[in-house]
Amino acid sequence: MAERFSSYAEFWPHYLREHSHPRTRSIHYVGTITALLLLGIGLVSGPWWLLAIAPLAGYGPAWIGHLFIENNRPATFIHPLWSLLSDFRMLFLWATLRLEPELRGAGVSTAAVAPPDAP
Repeated sequence: MAERFSSYAEFWPHYLREHSHPRTRSIHYVGTITALLLLGIGLVSGPWWLLAIAPLAGYGPAWIGHLFIENNRPATFIHPLWSLLSDFRMLFLWATLRLEPELRGAGVSTAAVAPPDAP
């Protein structure tokens, strides 16, 4: 059964734990940035189809990351607004080099993940 939260403050650490793998977060950043670029270009230059595909460009990679990397269900399905806000918050914190303390506070290990063939 899906977890229910009474506040965004309760949801945020859960969101971070659901994005514990650095590759999942990277895929989210790429998807979110791509969606924002498509929205911006679509609004400025006018091709309506850019606006239409922006959500797919943002959510598609993220959902694939959850399926194949995290092996969990995206928070979007239960908490769509908080999830969207958290996508932007996570991206902003990462871009400003302030995400690590948030991850540690949520109980997510921030130790570097070694490649499988590392000595």
